[in-house]
Amino acid sequence: MTDRTDPSSAPASAPSTSIPLASPLADLLPEGLADCLPAAAAATTQAMAAALEAMDLHGYDRVSPPLVEFEAALARRMNGDSPQRMFRFIDPVSLRTLALRSDITPQIGRIAATGLRDAARPLRLCYAGEVALIRADQLDPTRQRLQLGAELIGSDTVAAAAEIVILAVEALKAAGARDISVDFTMPDLVDVLAAGPMPLQAEQIAAVRRELDTKDAGGLKAAGGDAYLPLLYATGDIERAAELLRGLDDGGALTSRIDAFEQVAAHVGDAARITLDPTERHGFEYQSWFGFTLYAANATGALGRGGTYHIVGSDEAATGFSLYLDPLIDALTGAIAKRDTLFLPQGHDRSAADRLRAIGWRTIAALHDADDAAALGCTHRLIGIDVQPV
Repeated sequence: MTDRTDPSSAPASAPSTSIPLASPLADLLPEGLADCLPAAAAATTQAMAAALEAMDLHGYDRVSPPLVEFEAALARRMNGDSPQRMFRFIDPVSLRTLALRSDITPQIGRIAATGLRDAARPLRLCYAGEVALIRADQLDPTRQRLQLGAELIGSDTVAAAAEIVILAVEALKAAGARDISVDFTMPDLVDVLAAGPMPLQAEQIAAVRRELDTKDAGGLKAAGGDAYLPLLYATGDIERAAELLRGLDDGGALTSRIDAFEQVAAHVGDAARITLDPTERHGFEYQSWFGFTLYAANATGALGRGGTYHIVGSDEAATGFSLYLDPLIDALTGAIAKRDTLFLPQGHDRSAADRLRAIGWRTIAALHDADDAAALGCTHRLIGIDVQPV
């Protein structure tokens, strides 16, 4: 029998795999995740609130779906996005697999098809929330993002597309984006042409789509898409690109699409610069006839995408967009004005402090006589009932 009181007789324990608290590795975060510190958090909150307000002013009601859903139900509605991108785990209550959402748009479709199925159409909804990815792409290593956007459920017409593009531009401007440009695309371009003036075998279509998306002329030829080569150059400002595209459209298969794009651009007017890249498909796997990407001069990379689509399950037409403001936050953080903050010494007049907070003052109360107002970031000090600069 082992003597439990004798340390020397205790069996050897397995080596520990935990990292000591004193180790520099103890507080590392997983790759692609980061803390949002006060200045960035303030900029993010301000930008999100401003964007949501812009959507609200256009009649879009905010909904807030849960962070986690049953994996099977969520994956069924994702249409174009792999469930393998989602964090998955077992629910100890139901013993079914749950998933942490990687995109909020499918959840909005579920809400429209279930809880709001009897609501009048077109149904205007907006949202904001965190999403997470198992793996990020090379262009954006972030695995947790703030996603916000709007969905116009029940319509994918030219009028719906114009409203959504204008709303996306206004939301970005409200959030702090400058000199916005919108790049239009035709997600189903290859399908339309392959069924008409530029026929392709069924097995060629995926390869031609891929090579057009990567702008690889050599690969396009090898895939049997020689007729599609001129499309690589029908890009640029909407007027020039549309003219080039019309010149390539001998059979008129794209006439209605080009007309629609020009009408949407006319509605946007001078609010943003409009360009056209008809072969772009990255990020538009489930859109139908119209897609767009949003950029701004004070942000690196795309700030969002949108377009027309059909909700999986109900097959209801919809038009919407999603914004990811992270590229904009760095530019906004430095522009956030320092707020006036009032230092409250020990023994201060509490009624005076209450009155000042009621009219918008931010206060920091001293916990010790040695607390330093300037070191705590205060711009003013309460002396009696008077406010004086620090």
